[in-house]
Amino acid sequence: MYFAALLARTEDGWEASDTELDDVETLSDLSDLAREASVDDDTVLVYIEQEDAWFGVVRVDGEEDPRIYVSDAAAAARSSYGEILLTDELLGRDPGDDDVADLDSLDLDGTEDGEPGSEADDDDEDDDVGVTAKGETVPSGPIGDREVLTDLGVNEKELLALDSTDALGEIAERLGAAEVLETVR
Repeated sequence: MYFAALLARTEDGWEASDTELDDVETLSDLSDLAREASVDDDTVLVYIEQEDAWFGVVRVDGEEDPRIYVSDAAAAARSSYGEILLTDELLGRDPGDDDVADLDSLDLDGTEDGEPGSEADDDDEDDDVGVTAKGETVPSGPIGDREVLTDLGVNEKELLALDSTDALGEIAERLGAAEVLETVR
């Protein structure tokens, strides 16, 4: 189950709204949605979570490029909403690089030709990486701008320590937006 919310900073504090992501297909679409919620080009945070698996924060400040943090890239890669956040830039890939080798033609199991791999090794590898719909591998763990919320009261260490089960609540509490967030939950 997914939950998505927008937190828009205003002169009077934060305004919260839940949001549907059905029409959002790209990071650009998500950024446009955030900018529409913005008051005077002020900060808007888009929060997306998949229950107990991962969460992501996208920060949009006016017309600047969005800043992204994802708590677990491998878990997010298995999600259509997570894939929106896992851009080539965030993953350290060259944008638009269509020259990726055909995965079927590569020997990716780490064994010598003809040598069988162990099933235990295969299971361990699945926990450490995710695979996008395009067949690209994504590392497990946090990825992105770990200082995305530092100036708002959540430093890097605190962000990394957040548990996916109530990260939004903890972030909202630090921002002073817990009450307005509860109205949309």
